[in-house]
Amino acid sequence: MGIGSTTVPALLNSTSNQLYLHFFSDISVSAAGFRLEYKTVSLTSCPEPVVPMNGFKVGERLQMNSVVSFQCDPGYTLQGVSHISCMPGPVRRWNYPPPLCIAQCGGIREEMEGTILSPGFPGNYPSNSDCTWRIYLPVGYGAHVQFLNFSTEANHDLLEIRNGPFDTSTVIGRFSGQDLPPSLLTTSHETTIYFHSDHSQNKPGFRFDYQAYELQECPDPEPFHNGVVVGAGYNVGQSISFECYPGYQLMGHSILTCQHGTTRNWDHQFPRCEVPCGGNITSDNGTIFSPGYPEDYPTSADCSWLITVAHGLGICLNFTLLQVHGPQDFITVWDGPQETARKLGVFTEGEPNNPPSSTSNQVLIRFRSNSEKGGLFKINYQGN
Repeated sequence: MGIGSTTVPALLNSTSNQLYLHFFSDISVSAAGFRLEYKTVSLTSCPEPVVPMNGFKVGERLQMNSVVSFQCDPGYTLQGVSHISCMPGPVRRWNYPPPLCIAQCGGIREEMEGTILSPGFPGNYPSNSDCTWRIYLPVGYGAHVQFLNFSTEANHDLLEIRNGPFDTSTVIGRFSGQDLPPSLLTTSHETTIYFHSDHSQNKPGFRFDYQAYELQECPDPEPFHNGVVVGAGYNVGQSISFECYPGYQLMGHSILTCQHGTTRNWDHQFPRCEVPCGGNITSDNGTIFSPGYPEDYPTSADCSWLITVAHGLGICLNFTLLQVHGPQDFITVWDGPQETARKLGVFTEGEPNNPPSSTSNQVLIRFRSNSEKGGLFKINYQGN
């Protein structure tokens, strides 16, 4: 180490039983020089640090400037400084006291596996405790909980496990007494553990391990005939919606959510897109399909559609597909909202030479089938 200034150097300590001192001066400015004192100090090691209960030490060297670290057993939290150094100086001592490993009342766990302990474990838990732990895993994972120890005051001190992140989430396990609880599978990526003790009869409490496991997805809704599925997530808590193509009507729930549960399933049955047998239509253009389209229409169908467009417009009908077997099966069109209005025509198999047009903003269409042949039709309408 080179030293050259008018500042008094800091205290130096050698780390061996020899010290080499070399003084050098050049041909220029002279100065007052220096005076130093030395004394013998012990090079003995720092005392063996106390290893915390429920923890362990990493590092064996105890000489000056040596560093040892401490870690806690699973489920315990380190309280204090995790790394301590053996300090230089006349007396060998550590720069911090050894830490403690404690079982805390509550906390957050975000690791894929871990251990949760009652406060003070393996000693007795304190009275009047209310402790909450929350396990946060990635979406798509649940927690497999396996108990290793359990002892509480029966009917007074209890442990609850809730399937979700809230105090109001569903309780899937409530335990009290001396019996070791069975293993549990949570079905949410967020789990809440709550422990309560009253004022009397403290016990050793509990210890359990948890490990993340992958949740299955809900069933794939594809293929969804005559419509589209919006949303690509099929994991727990995710929602998808269903929309039908023009001319089709959604039968069932339009939004489904993947439920919590040991078996993945949606909260409702998959909906269907079906052609309605009749209805009130208010869009200015669109398509009417035969019931059951693209399959054959059923026998004994009787369907009526009332098309209403904006005032001042008429309605033009275009039969783009007409496989209706007369005379038992036929389509009747009226120029108005009721069958008492002027009839625009009765249509069966083939294509009309002159597509019917209304003189008002309303058209009534009625389809009746009485044969067993089946068939199809498709009518485009346009307000003009």
